[in-house]
Parts: sequence; C-alpha cells; structure tokens
Amino acid sequence: MQWKPNTTVAAIAEQNSRFLLVEESINGKLVYNQPAGHLEYGETLIEAVKREVLEETAWEFEPESLIGVYLYPNPHQSEITYLRFCFYGNCIKEHIGQVLDNGINRAVWLTSEEIQKEQKRLRSTLVSRCVNDFQSGKRYPLDLIHHSLNYE
Repeated sequence: MQWKPNTTVAAIAEQNSRFLLVEESINGKLVYNQPAGHLEYGETLIEAVKREVLEETAWEFEPESLIGVYLYPNPHQSEITYLRFCFYGNCIKEHIGQVLDNGINRAVWLTSEEIQKEQKRLRSTLVSRCVNDFQSGKRYPLDLIHHSLNYE
C-alpha cells in the first residue's frame, strides 16, 4: 500500500530578537504556530511559503535558506503525517489592514523565551524545534531544492 504524507511549508522570520508566529484557533483552542500551510498543486515550495506567510500574517516574506525538513506524525490522527519544509527569511513589507486566513486570530512577534513559556499553547513540538534549529545555526541553501513542475 502506498502512503503519502501531507506536504507543508513553514517560515521562521526574526526581527529584533522576536519571531513571527500566528495565533490560530484549532478545535476551539487558541494556539501558536509558525506561519505555515499546505503545498498546493502546481506550486513550488518557495511560492508556497511566500503565499502562506502573506495569507496568515499580511507580511511579504522572502526566503533566504532552508532550516530543515521534518517528518511529523499527527498525534491526534494517526493516519496523518506531515512532511514540513521550514524556511528562514525576512519580512519585507506589511500589508496593514489585510484580512488574515480563516482561523488565524492574529500575527504576533515573540522572543524565544516567550515561545518556551508557551509550550502548552504551541500547535506542535515543531514550533520550538524549528526555532531551536534556527538558533543553533542550521541553514541550507535554497538551491538544495529543485522544482520540476512539468505536469504534462
């Protein structure tokens, strides 16, 4: 039987020692997550992370490096596993007043200490793992990723 993980992208953006997160409603509970979402058909991973950050935070995001690739089984739904590509980059322009994606309460900038204090409110362990990997210096060049989107 063939199995396929859900491909997702996530973004690490840091300004003034604070990280961009979203506060979102999941099953009636407010949790913190990196701006993140699913790769859509016909989209590159770079296009996906730029789109997701804009939709969820109203910030234009320019990726600079890949932090890591993470295989994460959903602890609440055993049949779902995520393959997450986490990127580091810069927020270059905020679109003030832009409506955020459904379920997103707000975009917030938190220090790593504040993120650690909010462990119980993190959507998954990947939130702090990606921040920790970034802070430990993990960076991989974007040309590590090759896109061939010829679907014909």
